Amino acid sequence: MKNVKRFLSLFLLLCLTVSYFSGCNLLPEAPTEPQATEPPTVELPAWIDFVEQAKLDMNSSTAKLEVTVKLFIDGDTTHFNVPESISADRTLKARYIAVNTPESTGQIEEWGKKASNFTREKLSNAESIIIESNTDQWERDSSGGRHMAWVWYKPKGETEYRNLNLELVQNGLSLASGSTTDLYGNLTQRAYTQAKQYKLNAFCGEPDPDFYYGGQIQTDLKTLRTNTKLFENKDVAFTGIIVRNNSQTVYVEQYDEETDMYYGMNVYYGYTSGEIDNILKVGNEVRFVGNVQYWEGGGTWQVTDVHYSAFDPDDPENLKLLGTGHTASNRLTDPDTFLNGTVTVDVPKNIEGTETEEKTFKYAELALSTSIRMEDLYVKSIYTTNNGGDNDGAMTFTCTTADGKTVDVRTTVLRKADKTLYTKDDFINKTISVTGIVDYFSGDYQIKVFSAKNIEIQ
Repeated sequence: MKNVKRFLSLFLLLCLTVSYFSGCNLLPEAPTEPQATEPPTVELPAWIDFVEQAKLDMNSSTAKLEVTVKLFIDGDTTHFNVPESISADRTLKARYIAVNTPESTGQIEEWGKKASNFTREKLSNAESIIIESNTDQWERDSSGGRHMAWVWYKPKGETEYRNLNLELVQNGLSLASGSTTDLYGNLTQRAYTQAKQYKLNAFCGEPDPDFYYGGQIQTDLKTLRTNTKLFENKDVAFTGIIVRNNSQTVYVEQYDEETDMYYGMNVYYGYTSGEIDNILKVGNEVRFVGNVQYWEGGGTWQVTDVHYSAFDPDDPENLKLLGTGHTASNRLTDPDTFLNGTVTVDVPKNIEGTETEEKTFKYAELALSTSIRMEDLYVKSIYTTNNGGDNDGAMTFTCTTADGKTVDVRTTVLRKADKTLYTKDDFINKTISVTGIVDYFSGDYQIKVFSAKNIEIQ
């Protein structure tokens, strides 16, 4: 009987213990397999072609004009040929209404090149282009130098015009900068919202394949040349064609349609070897990354501290080869333009390029470091360097023109096939044509020649 009571007591104790632990959830649960879950999907609204909804009404009261393109500037600015009754110089500089594309000149921004190319492609292939104002007058923008316009183009083979302003926004290549009170402002705002929803181009969250993502200031040679001091001791990135390579320096140029000028810069690369030598060949198009510095020895600006690492070719600070097979412009220039010509340019006042001022330069000052050709120069006198240095034998020609102007041509040390030097006797009192680089020496602009084959005796 005692054994039975002892057994019942133990059994009751065990039950109470199990009950206690179960009530506190201390017993381990059976393991379960993790359940795979799909990320929630966001259903996009149906795509709407707002460009198709916008219709050009030729009978409305707004000012309209059929035009042709004079110059492509960037994604939201184009210069059009117009009658003299519209503009004295027959040029209307159109700033697109309700559009603000990323920059592609001066300060370069992501997606700026794609927006610029988009505008160029649409208008270059158009059968007809019509610009339209918001009102019955051609209104100017805040700068006073451009007219605000809606730009319509008719694709080849089509019967209806398309609104390019709206199309840029619809494709995610521009902000919608206007208001709904603009002619097509409501459509533009809706197209902007849709482009962001569909994550098109600038809103895709991915890198722009045409943009350089180094830590440097993205710019171009026109901006560097017209306000170099603004970039002093700063790292910059720009693109150009190599037209000469001499004494650890390449001369780089880039064409600007707006001013019909080539702009150039010296890039000093020092003593190098390896793959960088293949990149720095004449005729190559290269993206340069370097530091802007004033060269006291030459009295000019240059870009230095360029490099290339074969071990890390994707280094954003590397030189980058973009193309080969290009040729120097060797722009034929008359002596009067070289000596007395001037060019008026909109110059950036800040790094961002948001403020500009109009400034007039000497032609030769802007053409510095670019390739040039000049003909019919009479060699009146020659000075030969002879100071015991490496430049002994280099010459400076004082040349005159038929109308009495004087142009200086400076050569490097020139050698004949038998390694003997060319001397002044080979050129004095001869009429020559020269191909070289616009150079600055001892306070004067002149033409620098690097090879005897670039001097043609007539």
